[in-house]
Amino acid sequence: MDLSALTESLHAGLIVSCQALRDEPLFGSTHMVAMARAAVQGGAVALRANGPEDIAAIRSAIKVPIIGLYKIDFPGCEVRITPTIEQAVQVIEAGADIVAIDATDRPHPGGTAANLIAQIRRRTDRPILADVATLAEGIAAAAAGAEFVATTLSGYTAYSPARMEPDFFLLDQLVKALSPTRTPVIAEGHITTPAQAFQALQLGAHAVVIGSAITRPQWITAQFVNGLQKGNPP
Repeated sequence: MDLSALTESLHAGLIVSCQALRDEPLFGSTHMVAMARAAVQGGAVALRANGPEDIAAIRSAIKVPIIGLYKIDFPGCEVRITPTIEQAVQVIEAGADIVAIDATDRPHPGGTAANLIAQIRRRTDRPILADVATLAEGIAAAAAGAEFVATTLSGYTAYSPARMEPDFFLLDQLVKALSPTRTPVIAEGHITTPAQAFQALQLGAHAVVIGSAITRPQWITAQFVNGLQKGNPP
């Protein structure tokens, strides 16, 4: 699928993040494929998946676009989402249509986010989704060549305040700043209700990514338990 068709296929749609970490009950490719199937049956236009094994398994079973990433820890490095070209290549070889990277200003194992974008450009033909935490990072990532920018990391860096709600302010800023370059902005992070997802589209998001509120039953259960115990609706 060429970039234009891929971009159009995502427009105004729901992207479901099918991920489970090693210590979570649904960890494993079998579970993630089942989760991906359920998401697509529910109307998801694309998926976001972590690691070559899960990506390859989902790719063999599902035809919608996959945004692939590879979470890996490097000693002394805060960047975890596809931190080097090696992880990016593995994600792409596993079948991802788009490779997601951490495009924050934090030091990367290979230098900077701009360096990584340039390396991916030289080695592959797949579009890049830049996960950012600030307006400046989003603008820089688009200028470096990322085809998509997402609000994924707002609240997950030391310099972006921790939050429990979607960062609609950042989303609005990015949409306005990147509209002249026609860079699609994807809303991701702390979106837990259909109303919030719709609000993101109204603000100009090209698509909306939801993960925990759909694919992490232990988190969903905890919201209801908390509501019952404290009298607060989830």
